[in-house]
Amino acid sequence: MVVLGIETSCDETSCALVKEGKEILSNLVSSSIDFHRRFGGIIPEAASRYHLEYIIPLLEKTIKNANIELKDLSLVAVTYGPGLLGALMVGLNVAKAISFSLKIPLIPINHIVAHLYACFLNKDTYPELPSIGLVVSGGHTELFYIKEFNELKLLGKTRDDACGEAFDKVAKILGLGFPGGPVIEERAKKGKSRIKFKCAKFKDSLDFSFSGIKTAVLYYVKKITQDGKRLSEEEINDICASFQEKVFEILVENARRACIMRKTKSLILGGGVVANSYLREKMKEMGDREKIKIYFPPQELCTDNGAIVAGLGYRLFKLENIITDYSLEPKPIIEIGG
Repeated sequence: MVVLGIETSCDETSCALVKEGKEILSNLVSSSIDFHRRFGGIIPEAASRYHLEYIIPLLEKTIKNANIELKDLSLVAVTYGPGLLGALMVGLNVAKAISFSLKIPLIPINHIVAHLYACFLNKDTYPELPSIGLVVSGGHTELFYIKEFNELKLLGKTRDDACGEAFDKVAKILGLGFPGGPVIEERAKKGKSRIKFKCAKFKDSLDFSFSGIKTAVLYYVKKITQDGKRLSEEEINDICASFQEKVFEILVENARRACIMRKTKSLILGGGVVANSYLREKMKEMGDREKIKIYFPPQELCTDNGAIVAGLGYRLFKLENIITDYSLEPKPIIEIGG
């Protein structure tokens, strides 16, 4: 069974073909990030126009690379939310057209849950359920108990900024550009985590909060630069290292607590921030201490892509009797298992 996955929730246009939910035949991504970089963030209207321009050529190339034809498709899976409304609409309409013309099922996919499926496309390991799942990306920071991919319970979420969003904002404060994640990771490698930034902890909750540490960085920078002094490269590196250290400490601790509370010895990670090598290192250290098996997605599947959409589409099709609904609308905001 070959599944077509379409992803257009934000600034990446992606189409992929996955066989039997685990073998990636083709996975192409075209990003408009270079356009958005100059504005310091994603421009929704521009992202939608980019999807419109590139999705059909990308789809054709994806099929050609897999050496198959449209008639070979068994399912089409598409992200319907959460994300940018206009961007989601582009992918959803293309998916509907393919489903209708080929008379094959249309599988709606939740973007957040798809990130958790990335670990199931790793050739080296295949997670077992139930498990704890942690999604850490530019728009989401959420903890789940995963009994199955159609049965998730939300355990904790951010009360303000998502983790990746906090990285972007701190990078902007430091004049490092957009997106912030990769550049902060690189600068942190050269710095020392000597600054004691504080990040909110909740004793009775697994929720996250990153707005406080972002503000702490802002005030720290203002204090140093108030007399016209500029931050040195060493100071910037130390701020990045200290910020990253504290944020990851919270992510690791909440994930550990979730595993203990649910008596689960398995943790699945997903989302763009999980590409960070230092976060992987800290998670692995925690897993070794607590005897928890940590599952990391392949680096290339951390960011938005069609392969995770197609893979999850196959899994859900096997789990449920899904009826194709062409009245399906994009949902910019979706609550999962609360």
